[in-house]
Amino acid sequence: MKKSALALAVLASVFLSAHAQQTLPSETPDEFKAPVASFDYIKRTVMIPMRDGVHLNTVIVLPRNAHNAPMLLTRTPYSAEGMTSQSENAQMESILQGYDNQADVIVKGGYIRVVQDVRGKYGSQGDYVMNRPMAGTEFNPTAIDHSTDTWDTIEWLSKNVPESNGKVGIIGGSYDGFLPLVALVNPHPALKVAVPMNPMVDNWRGDDWFHNGAFRQVNLPYILEQVVTRRNEARWFTNTYDDYDTFMRAGSAGELARQRGVEQSGFWRKVLAHPAYDSFWQSQAVDKILARQTITVPTLLVHSLWDAEDIYGAIAVYQALKPNDKDNKVFLVMGPWNHGGQDGDGSKLGPVKFNSDTGLHFREEILRPFLDRYLKDDSSPEALAAKIAPVTAFETGTNKWRTLDRWPAAAGAPAALKLGANATLTLADAMPATQSYRNGYDEYISDPAKPVPYRARPIAAVGYDEAKGQTWPRWLVDDQREASGRTDVLTYTTGVLTAPVKISGEPVAHLLAATSGTDADWVVKLIDVYPDQVPSQPEMGGYQLMISADIFRGRYRESLGTPKPIKANAPLPYRFALPAANHVFLPGHRIMVQIQSSWFPLYDRNPQTFVPNIFHAQPADYKKASQRIYHDSYIELPLVR
Repeated sequence: MKKSALALAVLASVFLSAHAQQTLPSETPDEFKAPVASFDYIKRTVMIPMRDGVHLNTVIVLPRNAHNAPMLLTRTPYSAEGMTSQSENAQMESILQGYDNQADVIVKGGYIRVVQDVRGKYGSQGDYVMNRPMAGTEFNPTAIDHSTDTWDTIEWLSKNVPESNGKVGIIGGSYDGFLPLVALVNPHPALKVAVPMNPMVDNWRGDDWFHNGAFRQVNLPYILEQVVTRRNEARWFTNTYDDYDTFMRAGSAGELARQRGVEQSGFWRKVLAHPAYDSFWQSQAVDKILARQTITVPTLLVHSLWDAEDIYGAIAVYQALKPNDKDNKVFLVMGPWNHGGQDGDGSKLGPVKFNSDTGLHFREEILRPFLDRYLKDDSSPEALAAKIAPVTAFETGTNKWRTLDRWPAAAGAPAALKLGANATLTLADAMPATQSYRNGYDEYISDPAKPVPYRARPIAAVGYDEAKGQTWPRWLVDDQREASGRTDVLTYTTGVLTAPVKISGEPVAHLLAATSGTDADWVVKLIDVYPDQVPSQPEMGGYQLMISADIFRGRYRESLGTPKPIKANAPLPYRFALPAANHVFLPGHRIMVQIQSSWFPLYDRNPQTFVPNIFHAQPADYKKASQRIYHDSYIELPLVR
């Protein structure tokens, strides 16, 4: 029995050994060659060398049979391969449909599309630094920055793409809009045009990370996903449907970041260390950097009137550059869009309709002529004919495009929108000579345990896309009626207008306010109230549409760079500008101003007790405060008379 079993085992071993030496041939070719001869484009991926030896991953998409064609470059931290492979398709316009691509302009204009990963992201070598500071400065002692990387990239492109005419334009939005601005510092001679759209410019004053000192904590997921891995593989998680609950339960923004592991990010540690407008933020403000030089490259700044992410930057750069623009190379476009809305259908934003596709108008009537003029050979009919106005601004309310010689268009003395007793608001021709506290006040309790939501709850996580119900990109046009009904929001309203009121520029809030605490936030919203009934669009009856709004953190009343406690129960003046508007309040409408002390969870809560660094505030620091807004307060309106 034992011998029989042993013999069987030996036979089995021999059988298995013999068959182990046999393998099935692989069904995968050593190299797959895609049949792309029918495609209307050719795609190349190259690694372009920088001056320090780092190579940057660059995707070049050429129209098939391209000859003497200009190049349109975007540098991005969001994946060059992804931006040039939006679909598997034989058509160039289809593969470019999507984020930060103006596919119709690129294809109809015959442009060579170039998209490059910035250093440290996706396929590029090197180390990633958020909004890398300029070389040779306190916060970047190296000789390398985005300006030098752009110069080296254009140098290579102008000499190594034989199908091109050697001319390069740089275009992009948001972070990709910050990069064309930096390219204007010591620009390469082959750089002929720049189009920064919705650019990150000053991330403390009014773009992504802070607004006037209040931290935009809804950007914590972005910081995590953008910085902690090369290919954005880390994901922010949530355990609530309503972001309001997520941020409330964590306490401070600093504590939530700790719970999610964001402190592993070097950039987040810098944010924690620099809550005030110190040299770290001031030295990186691109408008300040560019104001020190003359712009030699024609530049088209693109601004969105309802930009939920970078509503400060384009206008700030325009104001910084225009005084030195002797050769008229700086242009401005303002449209009724959300962040990046100019790239898609611009016929409406949320429920607000504009009577035409404003995005298409921008791309066909402004962007493409502008690019053609500077990038195509002088002999081309398109280049000779293409001219645009110094400023092209969409006028909301009337829904008309206006061409202007300058921005803002308002001339003469501004008007004052005065707060009054019984929730009244009156428009006066002249600014008040002085502010006192003798004309009465209105009062509310600001409770950090019940902060005012920035939009109706539940507030879906910012990371979801709109197809899944996320409407973050258009929240600035949300109806403000829910806020106007709260006891911790003051509301002031004019009577029904009998004549149009047109504003063009930045409204400025002049508050005379007091708090029983030692710190406070002040939120001011300028609102267009629609008639009680709108027969052509019933859902707009009584709609409260924000035209301009912002927040100011009280600890920076005396100095943006040095926070100080507020003197309790003392009427003190606060002055801060609101985002630019180009709007007509129509007859039959009313003008409203809302004032509150929280905008949650868009901005982190103010403890209302002064602490050195709010990121480290403890639960016991958050206390109720009585807030007084005196009737001497007013909104300075850039009125077009």
